[in-house]
Amino acid sequence: MYTEAHTDLAAGGPPRVSRAEEAYAEIKRRLLLGEHRLGSRLGEERLGAELGISRTPIREALFRLHSEGLIDRHPDGGYRPRAPIVSGIRELYEVRRGLELMAVMRPLAHGSAYDIAMLEHIRDEWTILAEDLPEPDPGFVIADEAFHLGIAEASGNLALVELLDHVNQRIRVVRMQDFMARDRIAATVEQHLHIVTALIAGDLDEAASGLGDHLDESMAVVETLAARALARMLDRKEDRA
Repeated sequence: MYTEAHTDLAAGGPPRVSRAEEAYAEIKRRLLLGEHRLGSRLGEERLGAELGISRTPIREALFRLHSEGLIDRHPDGGYRPRAPIVSGIRELYEVRRGLELMAVMRPLAHGSAYDIAMLEHIRDEWTILAEDLPEPDPGFVIADEAFHLGIAEASGNLALVELLDHVNQRIRVVRMQDFMARDRIAATVEQHLHIVTALIAGDLDEAASGLGDHLDESMAVVETLAARALARMLDRKEDRA
């Protein structure tokens, strides 16, 4: 599962960006930062004029953002921003924390062993990322999820991987907030390397401690940024279609 899920952020240079991809990235950035008023209509013509992009790529970008849950259908047609999830974040993080700590301590509890080759592969990938940090990008959430799913898979319990993946999908949209700044990317990479290095060394207590701190920090950042984005969306003046 990990090898299927992981992204190739560490391999090669960035691909050529299409106009639709450019529109998608910029509109997503605005949505995550709360730059569109809650309830406003995301007009293709207005967005196209602002971004200097024709309506067809804008339409493709909006369709993609709708499929990801960042925007809703507007009653008058088209789309409108979806409010960031503020309530319930902590509860979902508690479930995520329980599942991930269970994966970390599973070999000790069941007298089994981690798949060390898989852990070393994960470590090598994140070492490459540490040497050449990606730019801030909400899409980094996919690489982050792949790391945590990989740790769970290496513990040997695939049912646990499936449950964790389900929780990740529930909080993915709001967790994108965590990767909008370079310092958060850097902290995530450093913490991931600490966790996986401890697991390879067989220091499960240190890995569990590092994982707990990592998840607590992420939750605090996500809660703060989601609430801030929602406040901005409510405070903004009327957006014109």
